Amino acid sequence: MSADLPHHTTASRATGRAGDASPFALGLLLRRAHWRAAAVMTEALRPLGIELRHFAVLIVLVDRGPTVQRDLAAATGTDKAGIMRVVDDLERKGLVVRKAVPGDRRVRAVEITPQGLELFDAAHVAAEPLAERLVGELGSDEAERLKDLLTRFAYPAEGGA
Repeated sequence: MSADLPHHTTASRATGRAGDASPFALGLLLRRAHWRAAAVMTEALRPLGIELRHFAVLIVLVDRGPTVQRDLAAATGTDKAGIMRVVDDLERKGLVVRKAVPGDRRVRAVEITPQGLELFDAAHVAAEPLAERLVGELGSDEAERLKDLLTRFAYPAEGGA
């Protein structure tokens, strides 16, 4: 295996620190930013009895309406078994229901309940001060710019990577 590796080393090593010139630096910074944001949002959701994986599904359901599990899995980056567990959890809590899809007896659409919508709204109220703390070191224009850049990065135009 070592024969396949170049014999020279580069001075650019990925550390995740600001100013790192490694091609891995951006990915490491995004990963660290994700960990930090996830920790803050987990703190907001904990008193409500749900986790980020649950809330991700609620977001999709509020945005799209009733959605089949296959599409929920794709939208949340979850595998088939994982999405089944999340939907099972949400259903046990009374936050979603599964309903038959007309024309296909095998497929069930997941729909948010009124209780799920209440929790969704409560989560936003709980998260607001924590979200402000998350970007507290940025100016308001910087926070908006960061959000814009990350949106464009996460959802590139047609033909993007």
